[in-house]
Amino acid sequence: MSTHAKRERLLLADLLEAEGPDAPTLCEGWKTRDLAAHVVVRERRPDAAAGAVIKPLAARAERVRADFAAKPYEELVRLIRTGPPRVSPFSLKQIDEAANTVEFYVHTEDVRRARPDFSRRELDPVFQDTLWSNLERTARLVGRKAPVGLVLRRPDGRTVVAHRGTPVVTVTGEPSELLLFAYGRQNAADVEVDGDKEAIARLQETKQLGI
Repeated sequence: MSTHAKRERLLLADLLEAEGPDAPTLCEGWKTRDLAAHVVVRERRPDAAAGAVIKPLAARAERVRADFAAKPYEELVRLIRTGPPRVSPFSLKQIDEAANTVEFYVHTEDVRRARPDFSRRELDPVFQDTLWSNLERTARLVGRKAPVGLVLRRPDGRTVVAHRGTPVVTVTGEPSELLLFAYGRQNAADVEVDGDKEAIARLQETKQLGI
C-alpha cells in the first residue's frame, strides 16, 4: 500500500523534473537544484544532514550539499524518486512515513508556490488529518522561537498552542496551510491571522519559525 510519504516523494520528484534545475523556490537563496541536493543529502548523508539542526555542523553540511548540487540535476531527481539505500533508516516504511511525509509535502509546496500561477492542491481529509497529527506533535518545536504567543486553529475549532506568550496571535486554516505557516512559509500559507496588529506583523516577518 502506498504511503503519504511515498506519494509526496513522487510528486516532488515529478515537479522538480518538470521545473528544471533553475526554477525558484520558497527557500531563500535556493533554486530547485539546491533544494533537490538538500533532499538527497538528508537521506543519503546523515553525517552531514545533522547540520540542519546542530549549528556547529552547519558549515560542513552546506559544503556537502553544495557538492551534491554540482552533480547532474537528472541524477539528483532520480535519487529522490528511487529513495534512500536499504541501509538507510529512511528505507523503513514506518520511519519514511514519520520523517518524510511533512518534509516532502513542504518542499513540494516550496516549488509549487514559488510560481506566480500556482493554485492550491485539494488534499483529502485523511491526509489533512495526518498533517494535523504531525503538527500537534511538533508545534512546540517549530514555534519555540516565535516572537509572540502562537495558537494554530483548524476551521472546526481544534487548536494547538505552538508558543506560549503574550500578545497572542491565532492562525486559522486547514492543517496543510497551518503547517506551511509554522514551518516558516508565512506569506505563502492560505490562513486567517487574528490578533494585535503589531504582533501579527512581528510574526509574519520573523524567520524563526520552523526547525
